[in-house]
Amino acid sequence: QVQLTESGGGLVQAGGSLRLSCAVSGRTFSNYAMGWFRQAPGKEREFVAVISWDGDSIYYKDSVKGRFTISRDNAKNTVYLQMNKLQPEDTAVYYCAQSGNLYSRGSLSDLGYQYWGQGTQVTVSS
Repeated sequence: QVQLTESGGGLVQAGGSLRLSCAVSGRTFSNYAMGWFRQAPGKEREFVAVISWDGDSIYYKDSVKGRFTISRDNAKNTVYLQMNKLQPEDTAVYYCAQSGNLYSRGSLSDLGYQYWGQGTQVTVSS
């Protein structure tokens, strides 16, 4: 059984930082791309960042480029999202997801992911 468990969310002031973690169990972590998505109240879930299975390919949503960094530690079966210079518009529930395809670069669409975490709340106050 594949499980994804996010942690690291919380309340932070604008301009602050948080680091989200997503620990994966139940499947060979290093073989799959990992993505981060978020969903704000009243809005659809949106792509934030993706890292390929080997870490060589990374993409970001335009509005987070230069502020967020996705990374993975295959030895710890964990993917991270370092978020700096947070803004109120970053407030959302953040989800990590694991690709359904072996050795892929990942997808910007949530349809490309097979397994999802339960989400962690990030709230940025102005």
